[in-house]
Amino acid sequence: MIKRFGLAFATVCGVGYAPVAPGTFGSAAGLLVWWLLPASATAQLVAIVAIFILGSWSGNVAEHHFGRTDPGQVVVDEVMGMLITLFLNPVGWMGACAGFLLFRVFDVIKPYPANKFEQLPGGIGVMADDAMAAVYANLVLRAALYWVIR
Repeated sequence: MIKRFGLAFATVCGVGYAPVAPGTFGSAAGLLVWWLLPASATAQLVAIVAIFILGSWSGNVAEHHFGRTDPGQVVVDEVMGMLITLFLNPVGWMGACAGFLLFRVFDVIKPYPANKFEQLPGGIGVMADDAMAAVYANLVLRAALYWVIR
């Protein structure tokens, strides 16, 4: 039962089993979670921390189940990444879509130190590289918003 919950959480209720681009589908699920969350910074921060902790645990479960490091079916890291990307950025749907694109780019290219965080053991590594990619996306989105609003 615990293993099932871990796999369901790691794959975001099966979203990670998408036959193509599961990370993109996971990021889209992250947009939905962002939309469903209260707009308060506290609620978003609690969600980010909780997803990081549970995602690290479920990432371990998934790695053992699939027999490899950071299996593609694990997309809970993308959900957390979208929440970090949009955290404290005053965006509507257009800005959220821009954040989505930015996060996907940074998640794929994994600039330093995201590429090093990926090498951390187990579920921590699964989650940490996406968290760092999301910080980059958040900062670029924040700068873009500054220049557009300015």
